[in-house]
Amino acid sequence: MNRFDGRTVVVTGAASGIGFEMARLFAEEGAVVYAADRADGVRPAGTRAVRLDVVEEPAVRELMERVVAETGRLDVLCNNAGIGSTADPVSCTAEEWRRVFDVNALGVFLCTKYALPSMLAAGRGSIVNTASAAASAGLKDRAAYCASKGAVVSFTRAVAVQYAGTGVRCNSLSPGTVDSPWVGRLLAAADDADAARARLVARQPMGRLGDPTEIAKAALYLASDDADFVTGTDLVVDGGLLAG
Repeated sequence: MNRFDGRTVVVTGAASGIGFEMARLFAEEGAVVYAADRADGVRPAGTRAVRLDVVEEPAVRELMERVVAETGRLDVLCNNAGIGSTADPVSCTAEEWRRVFDVNALGVFLCTKYALPSMLAAGRGSIVNTASAAASAGLKDRAAYCASKGAVVSFTRAVAVQYAGTGVRCNSLSPGTVDSPWVGRLLAAADDADAARARLVARQPMGRLGDPTEIAKAALYLASDDADFVTGTDLVVDGGLLAG
């Protein structure tokens, strides 16, 4: 029997990278998966493609209501949608700061806000928020990104404590540097892509970048019954980056 047979899962940022792999693995484990993304890209086989911008409150509310109306339940929410920023504190504009926080922090809040009522009514549910090792480590040229992911970790803990004992759990994931489309775009913009990639690999004690599937597997653990006594934690999956 699959771990998520009969359960309903919403994954945001599901058109690529970590979110795509989360949606794919949940579907393979028997879940009804709503693969949400503001992009119209390909979604994993066996999932229900949904177009969603997580900063648009009416759209978020409508999606959560639709999921419950169509399946009768909402068991797992993976708040994975996020964007990056490569500005330092001086060059970062207020507009860019707000944009990063809107997607990375406000989006997590809105999706959680509208997923919680059905979870609380059912007395069960798991929320997994994608944070980052950058929430704990100071990284150059990542001011807004680091701060926004720190907000995700703090919000995760607040939700976990607020609803401890209700059957609803909330945890976060902090990946290290992952071989994802975001990193691909970062390298494409570099003057020397090979040298830039080598620097990213060099800061990973394991000597390689993470694979999106490795992060997705950790999300499935946090969402599963195997993690029934786990709430308010930040699971670091970073190849030893923080320890190093």
